[in-house]
Amino acid sequence: MVKETLKNAESRMKAVIEATRHEFAAVRTGRANPQILRRVQVEAYGSLMPLDQLANVSAPEGRLLVITPFDRHTLKDIERAILKSDLGLTPANDGTVIRLAIPPLTEERRRELVRAVRKEAEEARVAVRNVRREGNEALKSAEKKGEIPEDESHRGQEEMQRLTDKYIAEIDELVAAKEKEIMEV
Repeated sequence: MVKETLKNAESRMKAVIEATRHEFAAVRTGRANPQILRRVQVEAYGSLMPLDQLANVSAPEGRLLVITPFDRHTLKDIERAILKSDLGLTPANDGTVIRLAIPPLTEERRRELVRAVRKEAEEARVAVRNVRREGNEALKSAEKKGEIPEDESHRGQEEMQRLTDKYIAEIDELVAAKEKEIMEV
């Protein structure tokens, strides 16, 4: 019972870390990274679709993204979606591909991005703590029902705290690395 609870909690904490990594990858850092377009939804064929389902995105240079649509008829839709997004990028459409020049980030924009990353990290920490709380509640409930002895419940809660500390430290490392990446000129 205790091992199952800990295993379940650890897998959920790992999922939080992966989601955080995924979110951080989408944060613009001044370098061309196709992941920054991950959230762009394009209205094409009568529905909203992720950009990566309609086009191939590549970064041939450090400050340039090239979007090659699978169907040339979606070029205008993709361009419109990028303009509507909160990326602040202006697409250049040449009739076959869309080029996105990534301008260097201003100091103010870098600070805003760092604040956004810290906010995302705090949400991840809260999610990890919620997993810990739910795991501890499950252990206490099992103890009350007589399914596990009291000392086993306490050992499980201590191990749950060690897992929590480990994954929160991992989030802190991700934040530090992303902040460094954003603040580099």
